[in-house]
Amino acid sequence: MTDRRLRGVVLLLSLAGAGIAAYLTVAHFTHLQVACATGGCETVQTSRYAEVAGVPVAAIGLTGYLALAWTASSGGGLARAAGFAAATTGFAVAMVLLYVQTAVLHAFCQWCLASDAILVVLVPLTLLRAWREAPPAEGSLRRARHRSARDPARRAGRPRPRR
Repeated sequence: MTDRRLRGVVLLLSLAGAGIAAYLTVAHFTHLQVACATGGCETVQTSRYAEVAGVPVAAIGLTGYLALAWTASSGGGLARAAGFAAATTGFAVAMVLLYVQTAVLHAFCQWCLASDAILVVLVPLTLLRAWREAPPAEGSLRRARHRSARDPARRAGRPRPRR
């Protein structure tokens, strides 16, 4: 998979996660009942674990997903490493919250589970991006082509003689 395609997949997944987190954040602040097929969304969303220092967990997740989307739109090495760090942190938090849903609340939020699934996919994708070498910048690729064009041995398809 090319870096461009990998970045596109990470961007789409990040935006899907941001959509889920935005929905839950809006529902939190407007006190809307969350659409739920599992029957546990309301229990999870109104529990004491739904906020950290007065900030909804969904809003924190929204920030994380938007940060992941930003890293996917950037091709730099720092952005690739930051993307992996953000995905890994989000996954770790998601696993703690999944434990809370399972062992403490005995209720499951379908939106949280969907977000967890997105993070399960994002972690290896961002790891792959972080491990890969950055594609060459357009200018450096042009310079390399220009050097090859000036070398008569390369133009003829022959290897350059060793000195």
